[in-house]
Amino acid sequence: MPKAADIYYHQSDLRPANATDALPVVLIHGAGGSYLHWPPQVRRLPSLWTLAVDLPGHGRSPGVGEQSIEGYAQRLVSWADAVGFQKAIWVGHSMGGAIALTLALRFPERVHALGLVATGARLPVNPKLLESTAHQATYSLAVETIMRWAFSPNAPSRVKTLAARRMLETRHTVVYNDFAACNRFDVGPSLGEITCPTLVVHGTADRMTPLRYGERLAREIPQARLVTVPDAGHMVMLEQPDAVAQALQAFAHDVLA
Repeated sequence: MPKAADIYYHQSDLRPANATDALPVVLIHGAGGSYLHWPPQVRRLPSLWTLAVDLPGHGRSPGVGEQSIEGYAQRLVSWADAVGFQKAIWVGHSMGGAIALTLALRFPERVHALGLVATGARLPVNPKLLESTAHQATYSLAVETIMRWAFSPNAPSRVKTLAARRMLETRHTVVYNDFAACNRFDVGPSLGEITCPTLVVHGTADRMTPLRYGERLAREIPQARLVTVPDAGHMVMLEQPDAVAQALQAFAHDVLA
């Protein structure tokens, strides 16, 4: 994996010769995750230059993470400068969606379009879950709870087991700070200021960010449209990767045409 501005990222094989003039699709994972939260079908969208980051303190990226959504957004702008592109289609899952929304509001000149997957204008976190991620002694129990809430009953057990193992590899302090940042996040009053094309993807069985969160985004962002994935939970891209990949690919080709 290449590294720029202390952020590791996975890159598809379609990096153009002149990246400055290109518009990549950038995939931003959620709280406590890594680029592996995006399955191969999404990381390798046909005919698109796709980049999937490990946020600071996550996956292979060094550091202790950020304590605010704005902090992560600023880090990604610096990373984009180091990679060598000015604008992108920013696609975020959950906390990654909050980061993408913040990019659109604070750095609109860097955003060509948005993909918002299982996210919302607010991301309140259950107080007991927040407390249990704050301590190493209760972190494993917190991860068990997250896995129960994050997947639909139909999700393959091997997918849930692998997701839990990967989250346990992330320091509990990083996950706690991620959840605390999500809990403080609220851009609801500003949704109408987002002027770029936006795709909202949401599973109908999402327990962590219920479908009404996605419906609000699609209703209040002027150029947004909603794609629902039946019977999928919060980790919709892991449960039904082909459906998410197809929606993102069609959207990207449309806004790049």
